[in-house]
Amino acid sequence: MACPELQNTVKAALNALYHHPDDSVRMQADRWLQDFQRTLDAWQVSDNLLHDSSSNLETLIFCSQTLRSKVQRDFEELPSEAFCPLRDSLYALLKKLANGPAKVRTQICLAVAALAVHVSAEDWGGGGILSWLGEEMNSHPEWILSFLELLTVLPQEAMSYRIAVRPERRRQFEKELISSMEIALSLLTVCLSLNELKEQILEAFASWLRLGHGIPALTLASHPLVHAALSELNSEQISEAAVNVVSELIHYTAAGRSGGLSAQMPLIQVLVPRVMSLKNQLKDSSKDEEDVKAIARLFSDMGDSYVELIAAGSEESMMIVHALLEVASHPEFDIASMTFYFWHSLQVNLTRRESHSLPESNPPSDAEKNRRLHIFRPAYELLVSLVCFQVQYPPNYQELSKEDRNDFDKTRLAIGEVLMDAAAVLGGDVTLRILFMKLVQAVGSCSSDESCQWQPAEASLYGIQAIASSVSVFEAELMPQVMALFPKLPRQPQLLQTACLTIGAYSKWLNAAQPELLSSIIETLTIGMSISEDSAASASLAFRHVCHDCSGKLCGSLDGLLHIYRLAVTGEGSYKLAEEDSLHLVEALSVVVAKLSPDQAKKALEILCLPVVNPLQDYVNLGSGPLQQVPARQLMIHIDRLANIFGHVNHPEAVADAVQRLWPMFKAIFDHRGWDMRTMESLCRACKYAVKTSGNLMGNTIGSMLEEIQGLYQLHHQPCFLYLSSEVIKKFGSDPSCASYLGSLIEALFSHTTHILRTIQDFTARPDIADDCFLLASRCIRYCPHIFIPSSIFPSLIDCAMIGITVQHREACKSILAFLSDVLLLANSKGGGPHGSIIDSVIFSRGSSLTRILIASLTGALPSSRVQEVTDVLISLTRSYGMKVLEWAKGSISLLPSTAVTEIEGSRFLNALVEAASGADPYTIMAPIEELSDVCRRNRTVQEIVQGALRPHDLNYAVVSS
Repeated sequence: MACPELQNTVKAALNALYHHPDDSVRMQADRWLQDFQRTLDAWQVSDNLLHDSSSNLETLIFCSQTLRSKVQRDFEELPSEAFCPLRDSLYALLKKLANGPAKVRTQICLAVAALAVHVSAEDWGGGGILSWLGEEMNSHPEWILSFLELLTVLPQEAMSYRIAVRPERRRQFEKELISSMEIALSLLTVCLSLNELKEQILEAFASWLRLGHGIPALTLASHPLVHAALSELNSEQISEAAVNVVSELIHYTAAGRSGGLSAQMPLIQVLVPRVMSLKNQLKDSSKDEEDVKAIARLFSDMGDSYVELIAAGSEESMMIVHALLEVASHPEFDIASMTFYFWHSLQVNLTRRESHSLPESNPPSDAEKNRRLHIFRPAYELLVSLVCFQVQYPPNYQELSKEDRNDFDKTRLAIGEVLMDAAAVLGGDVTLRILFMKLVQAVGSCSSDESCQWQPAEASLYGIQAIASSVSVFEAELMPQVMALFPKLPRQPQLLQTACLTIGAYSKWLNAAQPELLSSIIETLTIGMSISEDSAASASLAFRHVCHDCSGKLCGSLDGLLHIYRLAVTGEGSYKLAEEDSLHLVEALSVVVAKLSPDQAKKALEILCLPVVNPLQDYVNLGSGPLQQVPARQLMIHIDRLANIFGHVNHPEAVADAVQRLWPMFKAIFDHRGWDMRTMESLCRACKYAVKTSGNLMGNTIGSMLEEIQGLYQLHHQPCFLYLSSEVIKKFGSDPSCASYLGSLIEALFSHTTHILRTIQDFTARPDIADDCFLLASRCIRYCPHIFIPSSIFPSLIDCAMIGITVQHREACKSILAFLSDVLLLANSKGGGPHGSIIDSVIFSRGSSLTRILIASLTGALPSSRVQEVTDVLISLTRSYGMKVLEWAKGSISLLPSTAVTEIEGSRFLNALVEAASGADPYTIMAPIEELSDVCRRNRTVQEIVQGALRPHDLNYAVVSS
């Protein structure tokens, strides 16, 4: 298609995209435009349309984005001689757009910045792009807006991974910019006389401060740009750019590579007083909220950056602390929360044992640590009082949207963490006293009438709950009074919900307290289960915690607890307990039964199972047809309850007897619902816990169970059957008497799985089977290698793993890689002797292809987030087979064209493998491996070239975008 014709097609497609009434036409136009952006023609067409004075804004935006993207990602498409025409065209556009649409100008500036990353400094003339830009600014001041924006984005793009360059060039460009930083600041300083552009000048300055830390503090302390930013803080409306500059300066002084805080004192002494002078504006009602937020941000930045200095407790540092308390007291959570990281960092500094003080100082003595703690205690006591109100439920809570409720929940969690920090400094008992006084005051002004103001009492209780882990289990003064208040509280849902959660949080304290407290606590929890679904959920969770920690004390109350349990599980009581939450109650009773003697436990277990088994048995008694029609959820809830019972009643013989009695019912469900994944997952989970608890005591039941799942797996391919088999392997794998049966099981399951997973498409379609298959295989390596490795299925499973390595499903992929690591670890271990020769023969014959697939995975067949796991397998392979792997790797690397990977980059990677073979620390060899990965992923074209070169003929997988 000729260029003018293609330009018209682009305009027509854009018009259709933004204005056509038909959705399908708009989608078709969008797809066409996306495909166009990947073509070589997109360079010239976009450039022409940008220079065309008749192009509308939609066309300009699209073409500027396209050109920017092409320069960033596809610059290698162009011949080397294209640089100068491209630079000149972009420069002409900068001039044209100096007073044009800001969105378009930004895209062109980003394109110029990307171009600067791609080419060496010499291509811009002697001094690089900064010198070139300086000359242009001097020659053409009328285009200053474009030049200022380019000055802003250049340092931002220095380490951008959007730009498809080799890592070495990216690092070199960053060094070039840092070395030119004084030139950039000089250019900006000259522009300060243009008062109307001060915002843009300061934004550019902030951008350069983020990049480098090489200018001495003394120079910056007297720099005109710094003083321009500081003077803007006193404006009637605070400049956002000035705040950004001052914030970056604060970070600049605290950065590790800036010489430490002592070297930065000249600049700190200029910054701190100017920021401190803003303190009174925090409570100025005439101030705009955005201005208050900006001031709060600066105080928070100071606190975060100078926490080491502040922790020394000088009078000057306490002034910053008091200002941060002012910020923390702000009614807007977004503002108050800016200080939370500071309070945490200060707490860590004050309470940790090892010293992380200033590098040049000696560690503080114990006396000094105590002095500091004493100084900061009043601040943390005040902090506790200040933040509590933030967790109060708003009066209109029920009317809030789901998103607003989620935000409120996050607020409460954040406040809880602040209270924990305070408790770490003050001690849990002291913090408890502050919160208890607030609770008493709130309860005193709240009658039992449900219309009372319950929110302050709930907020205080929430705080008490949050610090539970810091309060001594032997605290005997206040916690008994807190617990005594619960029966007197109004039966308000949120208040009862928090009361129940508080009981659960103090379960360890209850175990150390007087036994008579437990009866009133259980009464409170039963009331909680009757008020609302939320309070019932919290009460059941509290039951679980209390029964875990107080199980010994509750054995004598088992009859009453079983009564509560029966009413809750059968639904005969007035409890508002959701089915999922009832599982907490099942677990709670199960751990109490576990504390009984074997005879007592056997009887109690029967009672515990009865209300769960009866409805299941009723379903089974309906017969095959009706049983298959029962909704899965109605079966699952009862089976999940049995799973909890089997998992927590730690009486192997009693559980084995129960499972034996229940097996006919289980078998009926297996037989008639084997097609139902959800029901099978629940039933396999119940069987797994039974195997885990009872082991060998299950006798013939375990054989029947495995025979059942072996047959069902071949019929229905449910991955949960592999999951159950995995637990059996863990429990019986080392038992010689089970070797023959387990060998048959392994052969049958893996043989069928390798027939299901023949291609990468099969892995993509059934990642759940792949995941559980290779988890089971790893279990076999750990618990029964003597059965698994010599089996005829082992080589087939290695082949299957090689096919599936590049599956995109994260968990399936990680299971395959972990299996291969386990195989290689066994081969490389001293105990792997008997199996080493078998593993060697299997791996050696496949080593070249395996290495090739692993290198393909590193370089684009798998997402970059999986590079570490792939590298682990490659290193294990290298350590097992040394120079042979290097030979295989050389063969793979030699397939890559030099346009994709240079000889130097390939050599660095191979040298890393040599170091791995000699036992080097994996951490030290990651850099060249990650660099090869980055180089091969730098753009789509290179990635496709690399993957096309590495793809083995007998395997296939897809290239992914990282």
